[in-house]
Amino acid sequence: MSHPSLVLGIETSCDETAASVVRDGTEILASVVSSQTHSQHGGVVPEVASRAHLEQLLPVIDETLREAKCRPQNLDAIAATTGPGLVGALLVGASAGKALSLAWDLPFVAVNHLHGHIYAAFLEEPDVAMPLVALLVSGGHTMLVEMRDHGDYKLLGQTRDDAAGEAFDKVARLLGLGYPGGPEIDRLATEGNPEAVRFPRPMLADGYDFSFSGLKTAVANHLKKHPNTSTQDVAASFQAAAVDVLVTKAVRAAQNTSTGSLVLAGGVAANSELRRRFAEAADDIGIAHFLPSRSMCTDNAAMIAAAGWQQLRIQGASPLNTAVDPSWGFAA
Repeated sequence: MSHPSLVLGIETSCDETAASVVRDGTEILASVVSSQTHSQHGGVVPEVASRAHLEQLLPVIDETLREAKCRPQNLDAIAATTGPGLVGALLVGASAGKALSLAWDLPFVAVNHLHGHIYAAFLEEPDVAMPLVALLVSGGHTMLVEMRDHGDYKLLGQTRDDAAGEAFDKVARLLGLGYPGGPEIDRLATEGNPEAVRFPRPMLADGYDFSFSGLKTAVANHLKKHPNTSTQDVAASFQAAAVDVLVTKAVRAAQNTSTGSLVLAGGVAANSELRRRFAEAADDIGIAHFLPSRSMCTDNAAMIAAAGWQQLRIQGASPLNTAVDPSWGFAA
């Protein structure tokens, strides 16, 4: 893989049907994302998501190849997310990737979705300094990862219960807001007082692991006892507590490791308060930081293609009998 190479990435781990063509792991030639709507259900319905992937994936791949001005014979590999995620959704994308690798005689790469989120940084800033510490925050995961080099990771800490994004969605439901709740809380928080309610900062002084279930419960208890507290103040106070924990632990990890930079990743990385506090904290301790564009925070296939290119370069192709793993952790 020393020559210029094109990788077709496929992402179907949850409710985004996505494909992308990326050159050399850094240059996006095309990236197409078809987003599903689950707001009427108050959350993603796995069976509905899987059926939508079945309907949308091949048209999305066709559109991606057209935008990239690329034919199958121009590709060098196919990378698909095989975990973690919803098992039915993963099966759609992984099966399509394997079928196309056979039909087009191309190597197949099974990619960890969590690795992909970190590689979103390299698509917009190829020279991100390593070793780096990544704060990966999404609806299903919250973790701190030390990336010492491509393919060389160390999991520093992760949530013991709810992920931060999950907590945002649950608090949004308590406040009578729609799904997904994160953007709504972010919007309302700008109109509220973040010091109106002093919600707890769970595990703030305890290592690198996270816990957000207790914070969600504290919000529920406050609303029962003080139902007249403004929605804006509750949103702002909850968000301040969650961001405090995330940023404090990211800074702690950066200070305790040989870190060249701090990287924010995952869907919750689009939160405006988290972005502001993360950047300020990195500047305060004199460490370079990277904030992905909001389009690179959410699930997309460009990050899967980028991670797949590096994985193919370092480890080679994956066997075609590689199974999807809905609970795949942050494997090295």
